[in-house]
Amino acid sequence: MTSGLVLVAAGGTGGHLFPAEALARELAARGIGVELVTDARGKRYDGDFSARAVHQIASATPSGGGLLARAKAVLTLLAGTAAALRLIGRKRPAAVVGFGGYPSVPPVFAATLLRVPAILHEQNAVMGRANRFLAARVDAVAHGFPTLKGLGAGIKAQSYHTGNPVRPSVLAAAAVPYRVPDDGSFDLLVTGGSQGARVMADIVPPAIALLAPAERAGLKITQQARGEDLERVAQAYRDLGVEADVLPFFSDLPARVAAASLVIARAGASTVSELAVIGRPSILVPFPHALDQDQAANAAELAATGAAQVVREADFTSQWLADALRTARQNPGALASRAAAAQKAGIHDAAERLADLVMNIAVGTEKA
Repeated sequence: MTSGLVLVAAGGTGGHLFPAEALARELAARGIGVELVTDARGKRYDGDFSARAVHQIASATPSGGGLLARAKAVLTLLAGTAAALRLIGRKRPAAVVGFGGYPSVPPVFAATLLRVPAILHEQNAVMGRANRFLAARVDAVAHGFPTLKGLGAGIKAQSYHTGNPVRPSVLAAAAVPYRVPDDGSFDLLVTGGSQGARVMADIVPPAIALLAPAERAGLKITQQARGEDLERVAQAYRDLGVEADVLPFFSDLPARVAAASLVIARAGASTVSELAVIGRPSILVPFPHALDQDQAANAAELAATGAAQVVREADFTSQWLADALRTARQNPGALASRAAAAQKAGIHDAAERLADLVMNIAVGTEKA
């Protein structure tokens, strides 16, 4: 496949779009044209996406809400599928690759109706509902973690463990060696994402307050906090005399992960995969309210390598965290071992692996 077009379909969140962007960059480097199909939310990212065109197609989530809301969502998906059929008929792509989220359903479903090769990529250790709906119809399923739950029986498509493609900034951060915190300094990174920054704001500053002044010496904190929590978190650290950088968003997050002695985070697929590729020890607090418990499954995969310590949100108290931080600071060698375990589990060439699969499926030949 030395020429042609691949349509990449992804829901409008970073968790779906970041790996899609990494694949697009790899395919573009191989001379393959890439165009993105997404929803209105995904259009916000199109300036950073390596695609020669971005197509917005209507979609909706047919779960939750009342009967009328679900019926409306189904009608929206049908309208999106009709638009996707027209788009694919006009573009004639060599393949369509879906990255999950309901915005990926119309283009991937349309591809299967038109018998265009279709591939799914599932970032989480548990298959999401949109991908489960499509799995029985596609040619291949790629997955980010060694174990993929929820694929279902009777699925004819072969599954491939490619890993989760990561952004170039993550690969750059992976080149930074882990600095063992055995000199009295300790860099703590706290990141919660859209579904976790509040619990981090509630738990982490009081945990730091529980440490003795001597235990706080040399501690530097970088913490993501929502706008409404920003000042109280920053003030708590000022009152403790702890150096802290508190912001609602860090554009250079991979570099900050690389600089961290320890990371406290949620367990979204991108977060877990980036922690592994960069190679940093972590405390993971999975989001407890997800229907599929995908974050718990993601966290368990990294914990099994010895890289991560997992705690349920119900058990994530300030006292628990203070004890965990005290133990971590007293055992820098153990942190270094966890960092090495993380990097060993990371898949740095996931974008290349997925691009190989896409090209093989598209042309029906093995990689030369």
